[in-house]
Amino acid sequence: MARTKSILTEAKQIERAVTLIHLGARLQVLESETDLSYERLLRLYKEVSGKSPSKGQLPFSTDWFMTWQPNIHASLFLNIHEYLNKTSEMEDIDAVIKAYQLYLEQTAAQGLEPLLSVTRAWRLVKFVDNGMLTMTKCTHCGGHFVTHPHEIARHYVCGLCNPPARAGKGRQAGALQMPSAAERETCAADAH
Repeated sequence: MARTKSILTEAKQIERAVTLIHLGARLQVLESETDLSYERLLRLYKEVSGKSPSKGQLPFSTDWFMTWQPNIHASLFLNIHEYLNKTSEMEDIDAVIKAYQLYLEQTAAQGLEPLLSVTRAWRLVKFVDNGMLTMTKCTHCGGHFVTHPHEIARHYVCGLCNPPARAGKGRQAGALQMPSAAERETCAADAH
């Protein structure tokens, strides 16, 4: 009986690792979230992705999540992740995987290129778990956005309600396009 359990556990870990590889996770994420040996993960990574894993350190700064577009993407992901944590019982890494898959669906439905990699999404959850980042409610729209824990919540306005001056000016894939002044006036007129 115990042997059957260990086989199932190993099979589940392999399945989890394969899913993470398909989503583009770095090898360090796989090492952290499974009990599989480094050598086994390396072989699995090469087999599934057809290439060697990327080298180098994982992103370790919270600053990336505070810039305008990455903050919006990170906030979307983290809202999905927190909802899953409240409504279903999953292991932590399975919640990250499912939330990331739903994040990809949402960005695709909006015709946006996802800015958040699964590795950054995983790291974001770790930052929140360690109190390095949190969610703060926007005083204008009521949405919850990724912020530093010392953000003054009663005056917080998100990047969607108060975008930076150059926001939406780029035309690259994945860029959020802010409506022009004429488009905003048309929308306001249509609303009345």
